[in-house]
Amino acid sequence: MAAPRLSLKGRALRYLSMREHSRLELGRKLARHAEEGDDVEALLNFLEKNNWLSQERFSEALIHRRSARFGNSRIVAELQSHGINGEALQELKAGLSEDETARCCAVWQRKFGAVAADQNERNKQVRFLMQRGFSQRAVQAALKGVDLDDVFFE
Repeated sequence: MAAPRLSLKGRALRYLSMREHSRLELGRKLARHAEEGDDVEALLNFLEKNNWLSQERFSEALIHRRSARFGNSRIVAELQSHGINGEALQELKAGLSEDETARCCAVWQRKFGAVAADQNERNKQVRFLMQRGFSQRAVQAALKGVDLDDVFFE
């Protein structure tokens, strides 16, 4: 026996029960299942009004998931792709920049653990960290072997 079809609201609540979604992302997912007469925008407004859909919670969850592995520019680009812009994005960027050097050092330590002996290996380490979205300042600090205790107590 086939499972009954979920309404658009039921589908939205199921998506939100699994993880936080941005308004743009949830709208895209729901638009695929919307039938004629369904108003996706009205449903998204209803979910936001009842605090079931929150851009702030989504942003915090995304930053929490990504910050241990990626740098500021990569996280900010992902936030922008999910429709987070304006003043909220500027506040999030300011919060991220506080601990970027420490996060970069931690990623470098997990991946490499030792300062490169030759220039080719050093370039490989720089490329790896830059592709992860870390700033040049954070990468240089990580490659100099900055002690993590110094970074946390600045």
